[in-house]
Amino acid sequence: MTTAHRPTFDPARGKDSLRGPGYHQRLLPAHKTLKFRQATQGTTDEHATRDLRAELLRAERRHFAKKEGRELSPEEEEVQLAIEEGSVGNESTAKGVKRNLEVEIGSDQDGEQDEEDYEAKRRRVLEESRDVDADSDDGSEEDSDSSDDEDDDDEEAELMRELAKIKAERAEAAAKEAAEQAAKEEEQHMRDVATGNPLLQPKGYEVKRRWDDDVVFKNQARGTEEKKGKEFVNDLLRSDFHRRFMSKYVR
Repeated sequence: MTTAHRPTFDPARGKDSLRGPGYHQRLLPAHKTLKFRQATQGTTDEHATRDLRAELLRAERRHFAKKEGRELSPEEEEVQLAIEEGSVGNESTAKGVKRNLEVEIGSDQDGEQDEEDYEAKRRRVLEESRDVDADSDDGSEEDSDSSDDEDDDDEEAELMRELAKIKAERAEAAAKEAAEQAAKEEEQHMRDVATGNPLLQPKGYEVKRRWDDDVVFKNQARGTEEKKGKEFVNDLLRSDFHRRFMSKYVR
């Protein structure tokens, strides 16, 4: 009887010899010690020292700043964190906020002064351009009248040239079409002359049937050949079927 159906980890047992207890390697005890979290793997002490709320707020500020297309400096992050936590009373934070406000106020004043200078310069340029336009309007009226007359004459001459060109093109197209029509009519006339006379057409007088179609005695020799009866031939190359096949398709 074969032992192929028995599992491989079942120990072999001898029939005649007695052996001691044997165990397979897979049956031996293993993994007898538990694994514990090591450092930097999120232990309880590490979670106790981390400020998860501050990390969450910092990540949110960075996300919104990136969405707006700007980057937050470490000082701005600290100020925002202090404002959100409600601890803006320390001196360093107050000084930083005051410094930022002073910079913003100074930049606003500079911007207003630049806007005033730009408006004054713009008004001055507009007044100068208005004076120049008033002087040039008087002298340009007379020139415009004479130039308008010359432009009208030039446009009329150009239109006349275009009209003459169009007439010449149409006349050329009509002459070409008339020549083509005359050539077609001449060709048709010559064809009619050539095919109109039946005596010049030899195809019409050809004999379309044989000379012996109306003969009384016709095909008299058909059926007079001797007919042999069927005979058995042991050689396939000399059989009647092979002879008929060769005479019909090969010869």
